[in-house]
Amino acid sequence: FAESILHADEHLIVVDKPHFLPVVPAGRHVEETVLARLRRRYGNADLVPLHRIDRGTAGLVLFSVNPATRALYQSLFRERKIGKRYEALAPALQKFDFPLTRMTRLAPAEPFFRVQETAGVPNSETRIDVLDRDGEIWRYALAPVTGRKHQLRVHMAALGAAIVNDDFYPQLAPPESRRDDDYSRPLKLLAKTLTFIDPITQRERRFESGLTL
Repeated sequence: FAESILHADEHLIVVDKPHFLPVVPAGRHVEETVLARLRRRYGNADLVPLHRIDRGTAGLVLFSVNPATRALYQSLFRERKIGKRYEALAPALQKFDFPLTRMTRLAPAEPFFRVQETAGVPNSETRIDVLDRDGEIWRYALAPVTGRKHQLRVHMAALGAAIVNDDFYPQLAPPESRRDDDYSRPLKLLAKTLTFIDPITQRERRFESGLTL
């Protein structure tokens, strides 16, 4: 699973990540991660991701190259000054009018790697629209306003349209079906575009994944 470098300068590296490749080391995935590969390629131990996407999700990830300017780019995410758009394949939602916004409270669930919607003040927000209504599976545009763990997956499942090949939501698949990766069934979720005003140059930047679902 080979990543693509879409952009590299003295401050940022933009990576287009395939499904199944983790961003950072976790569990049995240590050396074969985007972070480890970039550090080897550029000989820079200071490289760190500015945000993360799930191992099962494909698409764009921004990495900070220079510790001196890292806080400027981190503030884009903290202050919600970066536009993120995902695409997903999921069952048709005929009964809803689009675009719509899903705002709920997400909290830890069991097992530890899952989250769930719960009562309380919302701490997650996703804007959802439809890009393609052809057939029983639609192509959706998902714009997360907040960046909670598994937010897009939980919100889509809660609406009754779990993302295609999601083994976590709405129900956790049996352990035997999750033990080994089925590379023929990637999660149909793609981090498609990132847009922001560069805090150093004050110019608009837009990056788009070359991958499709």
